[in-house]
Amino acid sequence: MSTEQRPPLPPFDEASAIKKVRLAEDSWNTRDPEKVSLGYTTDSKWRNRAEFATGRPAIVALLARKWQRELDYRLIKELWAFTGNRIAVRFAYEWHDDAQNWYRSYGNENWQFNEHGLMQFRHACINDLPIKAEDRLFHWPLGRRPDDHASLSDLGL
Repeated sequence: MSTEQRPPLPPFDEASAIKKVRLAEDSWNTRDPEKVSLGYTTDSKWRNRAEFATGRPAIVALLARKWQRELDYRLIKELWAFTGNRIAVRFAYEWHDDAQNWYRSYGNENWQFNEHGLMQFRHACINDLPIKAEDRLFHWPLGRRPDDHASLSDLGL
C-alpha cells in the first residue's frame, strides 16, 4: 500500500480547503500531465466533460490530449464548498486552438480525497464560451497565477 501524502489532508476546514484548491490550480497551470497526475490516487476515477478516465496512466493521456488542443492554457479555481473529505470548486480557464480561436471555459468540479490527501474521484462539468482575444482576462505569463492576480469573484466570473 502506498504511503504517498498530498497535504493538506482531510478533514478539511476552510483554510485547508482553500489551500488544497490553490495547490490544484498551481499544478494544473504547469500543464505537465505527469506532475498533475501525482495528486490523484493510482486508481482515481474521473468524469471530464464526456470522457471517463480511471487511473493515473489514463489521466496522463487525457491531460496530454487536452493540452495539445488547449493552447496557452491559464486556469483559476475557487473554493465553492467543502465538508470532511470533499471539496467543490468552480473554475474558469482561457485557451486558444491552433487556429487562434480563443475560449473561456467555465465549470464546476466535485472532488473526493482519501486519508492521504490524494484525490479519488473528480467529476467535472465544463462549458466553452468563444471569446475575442481582446476580451481575455488571464494575462499572466504561462505557469502559476501570481498571488496578486484577481480571483474569479474579483473578475466578476
